[in-house]
Amino acid sequence: MEPAPSAAPETSGASAPRRRGRPSQPVLSRGKITTAALAIIGRAGYEGLTMAALARELKTAPSALYNHVASKDEVLNWVQDDVNDTIDTSAFGRDPWDVALIRWAYSYREAFANHSPLIPVIAVLPITGAPHTLEMYERVAEGLRAGGWPEDLVIDAIVAVESFILGSAMDVSAPEWIFDVGERRDLAPTFADAVGARRGRGRAAADDAFALGLHALVAGLRGTLASTLATRR
Repeated sequence: MEPAPSAAPETSGASAPRRRGRPSQPVLSRGKITTAALAIIGRAGYEGLTMAALARELKTAPSALYNHVASKDEVLNWVQDDVNDTIDTSAFGRDPWDVALIRWAYSYREAFANHSPLIPVIAVLPITGAPHTLEMYERVAEGLRAGGWPEDLVIDAIVAVESFILGSAMDVSAPEWIFDVGERRDLAPTFADAVGARRGRGRAAADDAFALGLHALVAGLRGTLASTLATRR
C-alpha cells in the first residue's frame, strides 16, 4: 500500500499571526504627558515648555502628541489640575471654616512651593476643564457658606487667601540674601538690622512669615464676617 500523501501546507489567503512586540510609538496618556510637562518646567521653567520639547521628553513625534492633547494651554490645564489634586480640603465640612481654611492654606502652599515656576502661569489660568480644581474650589466654597459667609463674599475671601498663599509659595524658593542691603546700609539701617536678626534661619524664616501672615489674614476675615453679618441683619 502506498503511503498516504502528506498534507499540503495551506495556501489560503489567511495571513500569519502578527508577532507581539513593542509599539512603534510610546503609549501616551494624560498622566504621562502631565508628568513630562512638570519635569520640563522644573528644569527649564515655563518658557522651556513647548509642544516640541514635550514630544522630545516623551520620546514621541509631535504629531503623535497632538493626537492626545490639543495645545500647550491644555497641557497647562492638566498640570494645574494635577497639582491641585494634591491639596488637602478634607477639613471643610468637618471643622469650623477658619480652621479648615488654615489647613487648606498650608497644604496649598506646600503643593506650589514644590512647583514654584508654575505659579505665575497657574495664577491666571482659567479653571475650565480642570475637574480636580473645580472640586477643590467647591469644597472651599461649601465650607465658607456653611460657616456663614454671604454668597457674594465667598469668592473674594478665597481670592484674598489664595493670593497670599501663592506669594508665600514663591517666597519658599527665594534666596536667603534677597533682603541684603549690601553696601548701602546708610539708606536703610533699621531694615538692615532686622534682616540681620533674621539671617541664618533658612526655610524656617519663610515658614514663620507664612504663619504670621496667614493667622493675621484669617483673624481679619473673622472680623470682616462678624461685622458684615451685623450690618446685614
